Amino acid sequence: VQLQASGGGLVQPGGSLRLSCAATGLTFSSKTVAWFRQASGKEREFVGVLSQNGITTVYADAVKGRFTISRDDAKNTVYLQMNSLKPGDTAVYFCAATYRNSAMRTPSGYENWGQGTQVTVSS
Repeated sequence: VQLQASGGGLVQPGGSLRLSCAATGLTFSSKTVAWFRQASGKEREFVGVLSQNGITTVYADAVKGRFTISRDDAKNTVYLQMNSLKPGDTAVYFCAATYRNSAMRTPSGYENWGQGTQVTVSS
């Protein structure tokens, strides 16, 4: 099982990025998939989660209204669309998946992790 996160980069405040999480060895349509982020010197924090139905989402207050998680079953890929980015969004972003049909906010609830992709928001 492998999750591959990509799409990070350097963007100016107010800009947008779309992160991708592609999977091999598992099917996202049968998993709960979440995004977490970890800024330098800080703990990993919950960003948002997409339920197995591919429709229900839950977001952290810090990103609500700016970030959107979606899934493309044909490509077996989950996306994190990030708009109106702020310097405080700078972090390494990770995707994670679990067999549990529950929108968990804690990293310990996820068995499979991607390697992370760096997002830097700076002028």
